Amino acid sequence: MWTTKTFLTKTKRGNVLKIVREHYLRDDLLCGSAACNVCPHKDDELVLDANPESICGLFDYNHYLVLDTNVVLHQIDVLEEDALKNVIILQTVLEEVKHQNTAIFQRLLEIIGNKKRNFYSFVNEHHKDTYVERKPGEKQNDRNDRAIRKAASWYASHLSIKNMAERFPQIVLLSDDENNRKLAQEEGIVACSVKDYIENVNGYAGLTDKLSKNVIPESCSKDALYPAHLTPTQIHAGIRNGKLHQGTFHASRDNFLEGNVTVTGYEKSILLQGHIGINRAIDGDIVAIEIFPQEEWRQPSDIVLEDKAEDPGDFLEEESQLLNTKKTVANDDICPTGKVVGIIRRKWRQYCGILMPSKFPGATRHLFTPAEKRIPRVRIETRQSDILASQRILVALDSWPRNSRYPLGHFVRSLGPIGDKNAENEVILLEHDVPHARFSEAVLACLPPDDWTIPEEEIKKRVDLRSICVCSVDPPGCTDIDDALHARRVGDRYEVGVHIADVTHFVRPHSALDREAAARATTVYLVDKRIDMVPDLLSSNLCSLRGGEERLAFSCVWEMDENANVLSTKFHKSVIKSRAAMTYEEAQIAIDTTSRNDEVATSLRTLNALAKKLKQRRLDNGALLLASPEIRFQVDSETHEPLEVQAKRILDTNSMVEEFMLLANVSVAERVAADYPQSALLRRHPAPPPANFHTFLKAARRQGFELDVSTNKSFSKSLNEAVIPERPFFNTLLRIMATRCMQQAVYFSSGSKTQEEYYHYGLACPIYTHFTSPIRRYADVVVHRLLAGALGADATHAALLDARAAQALCDNLNYRHRQAQLAGRASVALNTHILFKNREEIESAVVLAVKRNALQVLIPKYGLEGPLYLPSDKFLYNEEENIQICNDIILKTFDELTVRLTLDSTNLQHRKLVFQLVTPFIPGVSYEKEKADDDKMDVEIVEPKTNVKKRKEVSEPKKKKKSKK
Repeated sequence: MWTTKTFLTKTKRGNVLKIVREHYLRDDLLCGSAACNVCPHKDDELVLDANPESICGLFDYNHYLVLDTNVVLHQIDVLEEDALKNVIILQTVLEEVKHQNTAIFQRLLEIIGNKKRNFYSFVNEHHKDTYVERKPGEKQNDRNDRAIRKAASWYASHLSIKNMAERFPQIVLLSDDENNRKLAQEEGIVACSVKDYIENVNGYAGLTDKLSKNVIPESCSKDALYPAHLTPTQIHAGIRNGKLHQGTFHASRDNFLEGNVTVTGYEKSILLQGHIGINRAIDGDIVAIEIFPQEEWRQPSDIVLEDKAEDPGDFLEEESQLLNTKKTVANDDICPTGKVVGIIRRKWRQYCGILMPSKFPGATRHLFTPAEKRIPRVRIETRQSDILASQRILVALDSWPRNSRYPLGHFVRSLGPIGDKNAENEVILLEHDVPHARFSEAVLACLPPDDWTIPEEEIKKRVDLRSICVCSVDPPGCTDIDDALHARRVGDRYEVGVHIADVTHFVRPHSALDREAAARATTVYLVDKRIDMVPDLLSSNLCSLRGGEERLAFSCVWEMDENANVLSTKFHKSVIKSRAAMTYEEAQIAIDTTSRNDEVATSLRTLNALAKKLKQRRLDNGALLLASPEIRFQVDSETHEPLEVQAKRILDTNSMVEEFMLLANVSVAERVAADYPQSALLRRHPAPPPANFHTFLKAARRQGFELDVSTNKSFSKSLNEAVIPERPFFNTLLRIMATRCMQQAVYFSSGSKTQEEYYHYGLACPIYTHFTSPIRRYADVVVHRLLAGALGADATHAALLDARAAQALCDNLNYRHRQAQLAGRASVALNTHILFKNREEIESAVVLAVKRNALQVLIPKYGLEGPLYLPSDKFLYNEEENIQICNDIILKTFDELTVRLTLDSTNLQHRKLVFQLVTPFIPGVSYEKEKADDDKMDVEIVEPKTNVKKRKEVSEPKKKKKSKK
C-alpha cells in the first residue's frame, strides 16, 4: 500500500515547483511485544516483556508506556534512570527529537540500545494502520500528536487480538500536554502526566528529584520581578528594522550583576548591568538586546562582586550600592549599554556544583550553587538534601519564570564526595564540556592489533630515513611524542628535517575513530591525567615517535645556509627510527657538554644554532615575545597528589624545538593554501583593537615607559626597551600583561577570509597553520590530509573541499581548544588548593591590576595569581589614576609587595587562595605574625625591594579634561 505527499517549493530563480513523493505503507511491521500473538517475531525481536510489572501506584495492571515528544525532550534525565522499562518510542517522536535537539536524540538512542531497558522503537510512520495524513490547515505539531494517539490506540487493540491471557499489557500514554491527554481520553486511551506518574512510582527513591520543572508562560507570571521577554515574532521584526540586535551573552566572572554582548556595528561589546538589564539571560544564551541612547552609556564596574546572599527569597536587592552605575562624560572607558529584551536561543547544559540546603526543617526547595561563577544559583526540589549536601552534584536547568529570582532546575546525579580527587576532576571535565567517556567498541574496532608492525609494502611507498640521526625533545614524562628533528651538514649547507607522527595512516576519513577524534578535537591535559583525542594504542605507542623504534612519519625537510635562510623545501611520507627521546634538560646538557661529539649532540648543536638565527629574524620582523605565568607540579606517582609547585623553567632547547615547529607550520600553510585556496585549514591571530591596550598603556606610562602599539613590530621594540635594571622581573611582568591584551588565535577555512586576514599578529607571519601535533590536535590531522592530497601521497576526499563543512569543523576546533585551555587552568587551581591545604607561605608578589576593592597580584615564584581584597574604610580608590591610597601609601600596578598566601576552605564550592598584605605594613590591614608564634613558624619572610611610593612623593593627581567622543 502507498500514499502520496505533494508540496510546492520555490527555486532560486523564483519558479514554483510541484513535488510529489510516494510514501509506501506496510502491514508486516513488528510490534516488538512478547505478549503479541499476531506478529511473526523472532526471539531477538521481542523487546517488550510479556508481563511488564507496574511500578506506578496509579495503575494496578501490567502496561507499556508510550511517550510523546515533549516528554523525551524535557524528561530525558528521568528516562535515563533504570526505573522506567517497557517503553514504546514511536518514529514520529524520534524524528521530532532529532530535529529539535541532537544531544537528547543521541541520549535516547543510547537508552534504546540498552537491552536491559526494554525500549522499543516502532516505525509508526510506515505502518498502514498507524500512519495519518496531515489535514488541511492542521499544524504539524497537532498532526504529530494525532499520530502518537493513533499509534497508542493501535497498540491497545493489536495486543488484545487473539490474546487469551487474562491480563495482557495495556497502553498508558505519558504526555504533559493537557489538551493531548484530554483528546486521548476521549479516544479511549489511558493518559497520564509525567509528574503524576513519577510521583507515584514505588521503590525508586530520588526519582522525583529528576523531574523537569514546567515552563511558566511569560504572560502568566504573577508578582513578576523581571520584564517579560518579547515573542519570537517581535524579536525578528525588531532585528530587521534595526531597533534590536542579536548576540551571545557573556556573564562577568568578577561581578554577577554584569555581562556583555558583542554585536555587529559596535567596536566595543554592549554592557549589560543589573538584574533587569540582564533579564534572566545566562552565560552562552543567544539574546536580543536593545541599546540605550549614547547619553546613558556607562563604564564597566570596577568592583569584584559575588552573589553571597544565603537565600534572599524571590526579591531583587538594591543594585545602586552594588554596581558602579554613575554616568560619566564619554571617555575611553565608556561602553555602549543596553538591556536584554528577549531570548533567541538558550544554550543551557547540565551544571556541576553543590547544594545549599534550606535552613527550614523538612523543606524540599533548596538552592544549588554552580561551580562556574558566571552561572546563577538554581532552585531545585529534592528530598535528599541531607545526603546531597556533602556531594558534588549535577543539575539541569528547566526554566526561569519572571517571578523567580533564580532559574528553576532539577537534580540529575551525584558525582562523588566534595573534595574527592576523582569527583573534582569529573567536575572540571563536565564543566568545560570535555568528552571523556571511554572509547566505544566501534572506535576500538578501527585500531590495528597491539603487535602491529610496519608492512614492507608500506615502507616501499615512503622515503626511508631510518639511517638519519633523528631525535625528539619533549617535556619530562611525555609519552605522546608528535615530533622529532634532525640536522646534518651537506657540503656547504645544512639539511634540517622536522618529522611528524603520521596519524592519518591509522585515522582514516569517516571512520568511527575519525568521527570521535573530530568530536574531541584535542587532547586535554590535566595536572595528573590526560584525556586523549585518540586511543592510547596510537597516542602512546604506534604513533608516538619513541626512541629506538621504527615509526611512520610525515617529514618536512629544508635546505638552509649558514644564516638559516631556507633555500628549498620538500615534503614526503617517511619511515624514521628515532635515536633518542630526550627531555628538554637532557638535550640542553648534551648541547652544553663540550666533550660530547656524538651524532645526536652534533645534530642538536646545529639545530640550536640555526634556531637562534630563525628566532632573531622573527623578532626583527615584529614577532611578539610574550609570556604567561606557567607552573609545573611535582606529583606523587602513586597517590597523584601534588607535592610541590614551581614556575616552569625555560631552556634554550624549548626555544629550539619551538622555532622549527613554527617554521614547519608556516611552510605547510603556504603549500596547502596554494593547492586548496578555498578550503585549506589555517590559523590566524587578529590584531587586538586599540581599546584593549588602554589600561595596560596607562600602567606602563606610570613606570616611565611610552609603549608604541601601532604595529606589532613597534610594540615588540617597545617591550624590548622597557627594562628596569634593578627589577629583572619587570620586563617579564610587562609581557604577561601584554599577553592579556591579545585576542584569541583561531582556526579558519582559507575561503572564508581575504588574504590580508590570514595574518598572524603574534608571530608576525602572513600565513600559518598547525601541522606538528596530530596525536593531540585534530586540526593537524586535517592539515596532514590536505598536504598528502597536494603531494599525491593520499586521496583527497570530498569533505576536504566542502567549504561549509570546513567552517563547521573550525568552529568546533576553536571551541574545544578554548575549553581544553580552561580545563587545564582549572586543574592547576584544584591542585594548588590541595597543595596549600593546611599550609601558608609568605612570598614576594607584584601588582597586576588595581580594582576598586582589590589588587590583582602575581607571585612570581609559583606563577600563582589572585585578588588581594582591600577594606574600603582604609583605602581610597582614585579611579582616574587607577591607584589605591591609604594615608601616605600609594598602591599601583607593577608595585612589589610581600603577601601571605593561605587557602580559604570555608566555601566548599569555591575554595580559594587568600592573599593577605604583609608589606608595606598598614595597621589593621597587613598580616602581623604574633610573637607567640615566632618559634612555630618555619616560613622565611622575603622582603622584596619595594617600589611602593609614599604619598608625599606623588603630587595629587590632576583631573584631566574629558573629551566628548
